Amino acid sequence: MEVVITALGPDNVGLADPIIHYVTGAGGRIAEIQMYDHDEEHLFAMLCRVDIESASLGMLREAMRQIGDTKKLAIRVWSSEIAAGRLPRLAICATYLEDTPRAVLQAVADGVIPAEVSVLIANRRKCEGLAQEFGVPFEMIGDADGVADDAAMVAALDRYEVDYVVLARYMRVLPPSTCWQFAGGRIINLHHGLLPGFPGFRPYHDAHASRMLTFGATCHFIIPELDAGNQIINQRTFAVAPGTPLAEIIARGQRENEPACLVEGVRRVVEREVYLHFHRVRARGGAVERQA
Repeated sequence: MEVVITALGPDNVGLADPIIHYVTGAGGRIAEIQMYDHDEEHLFAMLCRVDIESASLGMLREAMRQIGDTKKLAIRVWSSEIAAGRLPRLAICATYLEDTPRAVLQAVADGVIPAEVSVLIANRRKCEGLAQEFGVPFEMIGDADGVADDAAMVAALDRYEVDYVVLARYMRVLPPSTCWQFAGGRIINLHHGLLPGFPGFRPYHDAHASRMLTFGATCHFIIPELDAGNQIINQRTFAVAPGTPLAEIIARGQRENEPACLVEGVRRVVEREVYLHFHRVRARGGAVERQA
């Protein structure tokens, strides 16, 4: 069984040793390990991907809980190999636009994405009615200005025992501390432009200014290091005629292209066709390629 262990806490010495020693002592094989010391924040972060016997998962969780208590670390133990009889749990995060979160909610309801939506999290109340429409709990984590309470987000993700976090045009940048706690391919983002060519907050405008006739969207994994690249899960494009007004391009992209791109990307991850390994998206053996 493939298991991802993440650890985050105040920087100190000897934080990784007990985690690694327990895993190897229990017969686990380490397939990936990454450690970072953020000196300016006095923060330690670690990701460890291991292969263990599925029967040992309970003991591993308890051992990591004890290590976390002793070392003052937030340690999470998670596996994409969801237990039989349970669907992967999604948290959809949104701000203003309803098309993309609606598409994921509908795809789950239709069985296109074999998962359940445990919660809709937002830093604005614009999508609260959408959560009510689909019978999904709604968690508001933004203040009057839309500034997100990132600690409240993490608490909600834990409370609903979320497997994957889906950023469906969520208009806030997640801090590294949140990214680390759900690292290893658990945070999926929809960017409304083609990466790496058009990053930033105004990719439609930038592509239009470059006289592009093809526009697109990118579904990718979020990792703690910005601009690391190579985390693309899915991309989808559409072509326009010369002279098409920018407003028409944006409306088409938001209404049609972005939702379809995100739905297919989430499906690929949930069905375990792809995964993130050392910041690279890889296909699992036997995965069937589908048309985006």
